[in-house]
Amino acid sequence: MRRLLRPVLGAAMAALAVIACTTPATPASAADAPYDVLVFSKTAGFRHDAIPVGIQTIRDLGAANNFTVTATEDAAAFTTGNLAQYEAVVFLNTTGDVLNASQQTAFESYIGSGRGYVGVHAASDTEYDWPFYGNLVGAWFASHPAIQQANVKVEDRGQAATAHLPQTWTRTDEWYNYRTNARSTAHVLATLDESSYSGGGMGADHPLSWCKSYSGGRSFYTGAGHTQASYAEPAFRAHLLGGIRYASGRSKADCRPESGYTPLYNGSTTGWSQAGPGSFTNSDATLTSVGGMGLFWYNAKQFTNYSLKLDWKLAGDDNSGIFIGFPPSTDPWSAVDNGYEIQIDATDAADRTTGAVYTFKSADIAARDAALNAPGEWNTYELLVEGERLQIFLNGVKINDFTNTNPVRSLAGHIGIQNHGTGDDASFRNIRIKELGTTPPPTGTIQAEAFSSANGVSAFAKAGANGGQTIGYIDPGDWAAYNGVDLTGVTSFTSRVVSGGAGGTIQVRTGSATGPVLGSVAVPNTGSWTTFANVTTALSSVPSGTQNLYLTFTGSGTGLFDVDDFTLVKGSGGTPGVGPVKGLAGKCLDVRNGGTADGTQIQLYTCNGSTAQTWTVTSGSTIRALGKCLDVNGSGTADGTKIQLWTCNGTGAQNWAAQSDGTLRNTSSGKCLDVSGNNSADSTVVHLWTCLGAANQKWTLP
Repeated sequence: MRRLLRPVLGAAMAALAVIACTTPATPASAADAPYDVLVFSKTAGFRHDAIPVGIQTIRDLGAANNFTVTATEDAAAFTTGNLAQYEAVVFLNTTGDVLNASQQTAFESYIGSGRGYVGVHAASDTEYDWPFYGNLVGAWFASHPAIQQANVKVEDRGQAATAHLPQTWTRTDEWYNYRTNARSTAHVLATLDESSYSGGGMGADHPLSWCKSYSGGRSFYTGAGHTQASYAEPAFRAHLLGGIRYASGRSKADCRPESGYTPLYNGSTTGWSQAGPGSFTNSDATLTSVGGMGLFWYNAKQFTNYSLKLDWKLAGDDNSGIFIGFPPSTDPWSAVDNGYEIQIDATDAADRTTGAVYTFKSADIAARDAALNAPGEWNTYELLVEGERLQIFLNGVKINDFTNTNPVRSLAGHIGIQNHGTGDDASFRNIRIKELGTTPPPTGTIQAEAFSSANGVSAFAKAGANGGQTIGYIDPGDWAAYNGVDLTGVTSFTSRVVSGGAGGTIQVRTGSATGPVLGSVAVPNTGSWTTFANVTTALSSVPSGTQNLYLTFTGSGTGLFDVDDFTLVKGSGGTPGVGPVKGLAGKCLDVRNGGTADGTQIQLYTCNGSTAQTWTVTSGSTIRALGKCLDVNGSGTADGTKIQLWTCNGTGAQNWAAQSDGTLRNTSSGKCLDVSGNNSADSTVVHLWTCLGAANQKWTLP
């Protein structure tokens, strides 16, 4: 926000604003760069009579919104060369097996190149034997009742496909039940209210429309679109258009899976107060700024460790921001003087523009620009506060990482939104929060840059670092502290480090930077400042309970090494656990066919007590069966990398750490052991995947 002079104190005041949303749904922004869409409607099963009108609808949308449409039922169009000309492919009421193996491979490569997929209605009744497609669409069709009217509950109205919709969207269609719930792997946009119609089969949580990132590309699915009449509905047409724009990369959205959030504002202003002049209108579950300069703040509670999400929109070159970490006050200057503002005005200087911690730290401008929607469209912020570390995500993309080192300020406190002044029109929707507890993860892996306090070191952005940062500038005598860590049962310490310098030593202490040393480990020159390595040491005399943990650093010279993250490993005197590793639906991690050859696939299978399911788990290190190790193929880091059995070799590809949320993380890649497609069927493969904390990434160790 632009700061104005405060007449008496001569200081600059930040401007806060809140969101508005009463404008009727409009088609895509005229600013969309031209693009091309392929509509594919081949059927090998039931054929919907709405296909021709659906094709014409998408042609009409394209003509009005700057994209061209090619429609085909010829699967021969699925070649690498031909698909490359399209930003998105729409599967319009396809059914059955419609692509052969080579065509499937071409489409997988297409999605992997960063392109988009749109699935309409029966697209989920397609290609049941192609796991990639099942993961891409998000869920497969199971059954449906008769065509009838139902209420659709719109969960997320901050994206192009749903921004124009009411919170309850009543319409007539053929309502699908799905074999699985897409919520664990996709971001749900709308659900069905099963109490409003007959024949629902999924219960209280029945997703209907969702979006997700998958295999490098984008996916949008809507279960609506069975009837010819659907394609004449303005609301459905705008819904379909928004999905096409997202899949084509023209509209940005946060499509990460989301659960566990509590609404602070979704129509009700209970718990909110206005500080200072101006106000907010409250209509259609949307707050819109009026006058100012003032602050609309949530007075019911202060927050410490949390993920705050909210949708915001500016009408044009307008000004507003979100404030966090300020004490209770009826004076809006309290937020300015004691808290931090996250700006949403994209037309100011780098340290006071969208994504900036206002006047303290600029966003990554290139990342911000790539993730930002234009004025007139909704954007989504996540403000992730962990202790005194703030990470800012715009439409799902991390654009800033800030650590408060000012002892007078804190990231803990109240939150608020600003009304900057007359003519600065800002709107907010769906303000929600997930509290993360009062301490860092009790065990498992902790990002080194998430320190509570430090001396001499600072966070440093580095390619290849888990979380994007290390702590760097480490000299002898420096230290970093991590408050509130549960050390009960911890027996060893593993750290991911990098050094192109002399190296040095990490000492693990409790209580203070001069407290008792629990263990120390040498950090060598790892070969370069971009070559990471793991170092490990046993810990002794570790106190139980919650402690303040200190890493202190020794060595000769300056610029000794960087620390990426560290893992606190629990164990009983180092004694490994032996037995089954249980995951999704209570099934077991299994070596396929009990094979012992290097490269044997690891899968999920009904527990049977065999040696193929008997694992020796050394906490924070290896997981072994049949004399070999659980291994990431080729030390890969890409989502979907194969998990296999391999001769134990001590590399990071075989190093696994149990996390406090039940996930198993490969410490080299920073990604998790995942059951493909959230599918609990026997023989479903496990692979490497970005950690989501979803059910298909939770494991119980022996």
